[in-house]
Amino acid sequence: MMKYLLSAALVLAGTTAFAGPIDRACLNAGRTADPALCGCIQQVADQTLSRSDQRRAAKFFEDPDQAQETRVSDRAADEDFWARYKAFAQTAEAYCAR
Repeated sequence: MMKYLLSAALVLAGTTAFAGPIDRACLNAGRTADPALCGCIQQVADQTLSRSDQRRAAKFFEDPDQAQETRVSDRAADEDFWARYKAFAQTAEAYCAR
């Protein structure tokens, strides 16, 4: 059901990308020259992460070591965030893959 709702939301959003923290970080990271891909990832982030989580995740584009530190952290808040981030990443990979 979640996948259906997410795919419906992405279809309704069309190809219009709303710049958000993930989109900006993706474009600024220089790993891709594809604004459509960054926009797709942002659309998934809008559906799966809070704005606060998006800002935190966007920092991983600039400092990948921060992602590793979060992943191995024993803090409950970091573990909770990592579970949400992992679900976001898996969903983005499924919906934005080409």
